[in-house]
Amino acid sequence: MLEIKTDCAPKALGPYSQGIKVGNFLFVSGQVPLDPQTGNLVEGGIAKQVTQVIDNLESVLKAGGADLSKVVRVDIFLTDLSNDFPIVNEIYSSRFIGSVKPARQTVEVGKLPAEALVEMSCVAYSEEA
Repeated sequence: MLEIKTDCAPKALGPYSQGIKVGNFLFVSGQVPLDPQTGNLVEGGIAKQVTQVIDNLESVLKAGGADLSKVVRVDIFLTDLSNDFPIVNEIYSSRFIGSVKPARQTVEVGKLPAEALVEMSCVAYSEEA
């Protein structure tokens, strides 16, 4: 088991790793829309927050030798599923562009860390063990 760390994604908000690599699999912890440089929540609504979250996922994936095309599962947590789900899907579709999309679940939650509107985690498969 190998811990994955990068300064290009926000530091963990608790006692957990940004990512863990086990064999050919990379497990990326939940990312919220924090700017990695400032540690501040990205303002401007759900679209900007989703974009930042996917950027953060991508940074951890890159540090672990993978990218968005290698993602096999995504878990999405939203504080307002009714209003934000279509926006999330639009941005998600523009970033996960492979012909085979990752398996996914999307769940509404009451609250997320740092007052975020969205959090995502993922699992990727990499040819590099």
